[in-house]
Amino acid sequence: MSPVVEAVSRSTAHGFSKTPQTSVHLIPGEGVEGDAHRGVTAQHLYVMRRDPTRPNFCQVHLFAAEMLDELAAKGFNIAPGDLGENILTRNLDLLSLPLGTRLHLGAEAIVEVTGLRTPCSKIDDFRPGLQQHLWGERDASDKRVRRAGIMSIVITEGDIRPGDAIQIELPPHPHHPLGPV
Repeated sequence: MSPVVEAVSRSTAHGFSKTPQTSVHLIPGEGVEGDAHRGVTAQHLYVMRRDPTRPNFCQVHLFAAEMLDELAAKGFNIAPGDLGENILTRNLDLLSLPLGTRLHLGAEAIVEVTGLRTPCSKIDDFRPGLQQHLWGERDASDKRVRRAGIMSIVITEGDIRPGDAIQIELPPHPHHPLGPV
């Protein structure tokens, strides 16, 4: 099965969840048009408090629909956009992509993967007990694996809709694993 966009979401307000849309428009170097997290510099409030000049490596949040399926099996009813993702994917192992992977979304848009989203405490504010399910087991270096999706920056402008194909362009070797961003 080929990778596909299952849903797209945005929110004009800084908050946790985003509202599903029929399409979103990506703007190079900024993010999703009309989204509160769009900007050249960091737009996540916790990052802005620490360093408002930091480049925005979290312009577009991608999350796997398979994770929503897994959470549903554990009793969590989570809809597209509920976890703050801009793009919900299917048939794509987002967490295994190397740093710098480019994802071609639909006919024009391209995003470049910058890292892993850290499951923050707001997840438990949204659904008590959910945060622990977005942390995986400890890896070989005894760090807990993040399973809350990946972040990216916009390289090429374009519109994205549910049902759009996703093409994967891996970076040159050597590949580097994703870390938190």
